[in-house]
Amino acid sequence: MKTIIITGASGNLGQAVVNKFLSAGYNVVGTVIPDDHAPMEISDPKFEKVVVDLSNEEAAGKFIDSVISKHGSIDAAVLTVGGFAMGKVVDTKTSDILKQYKLNFETAYNTARPVFAQMMKQNAGRIFMIGSRPGSDMRHSKGMVAYGLTKSLIFRLAELMNDEAKNHNVVASVIVPSTIDTPQNRKSMPDADFSKWVKAEAIAEVISFYCSEEASILREPVIKVYGNS
Repeated sequence: MKTIIITGASGNLGQAVVNKFLSAGYNVVGTVIPDDHAPMEISDPKFEKVVVDLSNEEAAGKFIDSVISKHGSIDAAVLTVGGFAMGKVVDTKTSDILKQYKLNFETAYNTARPVFAQMMKQNAGRIFMIGSRPGSDMRHSKGMVAYGLTKSLIFRLAELMNDEAKNHNVVASVIVPSTIDTPQNRKSMPDADFSKWVKAEAIAEVISFYCSEEASILREPVIKVYGNS
């Protein structure tokens, strides 16, 4: 049975990915942050919830080691942990950038690095990191400087991993969503056209496809899931 790690498993996207891969028969190891009060009603015996602070490099490494010890291999990892902040250049201090760096990059890197090392040993695996439109092009980062700068590092990390993984069956992908249709986003933008937003379940379907045999020939993908926006 295949094993997948999903960080941020209690979030809207995280839960959609968890449910998709449980239905596909995977062992799913989902992480949540300490003191996470988000509701998770998943009773599937193939699901394991782990509380871990992924901004702590040592804790993240021990977590990955425990997954390898229990399951023997890691077939895929979907890293959804992150956060958002507004701020123009004149309003953004280095401390603001550091906060976003820790939230958007360190949590991804602390998980992706040991996962990548294991996948290179296996000579197989898929890593999915969550990028953003602002991170993909600084012209979209106006008014959200710290967020855009730190998210841009996700793209560079995927490029570096894919270069190191040449001649191996290991691929790092970046998922770039537009606005995701969540209750929180609907509440904060009540006048928006929700039909143009992309659903978390649709993103989960895309990730599932990229883990399939049919997608095994694809390399270095930046996957833009923009819906109609």
